Amino acid sequence: MKSFAEIDIENNGNYLKLLSAVSKLSGLFSESAIPFINYRVAENIFCRSFDAGNLSRSDTAFDANYNSIGVGLKTFVCNSNNSNEKVAEFNSLSRVIADFQGKDLAHKLAEFRNERIDLANRLYNIESSLYHIVARKDSELVLFETDYDKIDIENIHAVKQNSASLQFEDGKNFYSFNYSKSTLFRKFYIPNNAFKLPIEILEDPYTLLLELFEDKALKPATDKFVRGENYVILPLYGIKNKEKFVFEKSGLNQWHAGGRKRDYGEVYIPIPAEIHKQFPNFFPERDQLFELKIPTGEVFSAKVCQDNSKALMTNPNKALSDWLLRKVFQVKEGELLTIEKMNELGFDSVIICKDANGNYQIDKAKLGSYEQFITE
Repeated sequence: MKSFAEIDIENNGNYLKLLSAVSKLSGLFSESAIPFINYRVAENIFCRSFDAGNLSRSDTAFDANYNSIGVGLKTFVCNSNNSNEKVAEFNSLSRVIADFQGKDLAHKLAEFRNERIDLANRLYNIESSLYHIVARKDSELVLFETDYDKIDIENIHAVKQNSASLQFEDGKNFYSFNYSKSTLFRKFYIPNNAFKLPIEILEDPYTLLLELFEDKALKPATDKFVRGENYVILPLYGIKNKEKFVFEKSGLNQWHAGGRKRDYGEVYIPIPAEIHKQFPNFFPERDQLFELKIPTGEVFSAKVCQDNSKALMTNPNKALSDWLLRKVFQVKEGELLTIEKMNELGFDSVIICKDANGNYQIDKAKLGSYEQFITE
């Protein structure tokens, strides 16, 4: 496909214009000649300009979904022709990783990295993927695309290890793993045909801002995330003795409960009592049907049910298990979902969003997000 810079120019779009405009304001943050762009701002500009789905909130492998192309968005300072940049964090798996060394560790890291890419492909119906890079140099931005390949496990070689890090190659890319941060880095190279966007940083951006906002009535943002009003986060686990675990006979493993013969599709997402206590008006009344859109765009019929409205279920119930258990977590019928599986894939909670018309959506949420949400 054409580069995003080319697409923007052909369509007389706003992507390059917005990147340039934000870069001109770099004097608000730094005296450097290198343009400053916050990575979240770069992600939002990209998604707005190309009408791409913004996946950054779900902490998944990709930052955007552009016509079923998973896009990893990177912006970084690069004064040479290459830079090592973070591509994955494995804090939740630090105990597992500690048991491996050398090439075995490289293989395990590759497995975890590839599983998370596969997870994102399943969640968002991604058919192909790439990285879009905005490299920042003196007085210019350098834009280019490069591969978003999975690590070729069979071709891992040139493994080097010291007390601080592990390095390896797979025939396509160079990787390094930082032990203390449990972070995997990849080296990105700037190609000779990269698009260069000259940037003139404003000497006095403050005067511009004063002139821009003086005596002007601006429309306030109405689509911001408001805790408990238009989104909540639900855990897929319980906590016992300060340790997370997945209920063996309820929640997503309800099919395993005793008392009667149960179908493997009999599951629900637990709704903690604290959610109803703090946000009693977020969900509809018990047993009232509502539409719940999953990340692929498919819409389920759902309801809050059971004692104390503790369960979020779909109708048919099997729709939830087919999506969340079989497709996303890839657990087989008769196999228990475990906290280890969640850690491996990098999420243990879901985010439920609600728009002004009462339409609901569900997506994955990053590890530990429920604890942060409920204590804010």
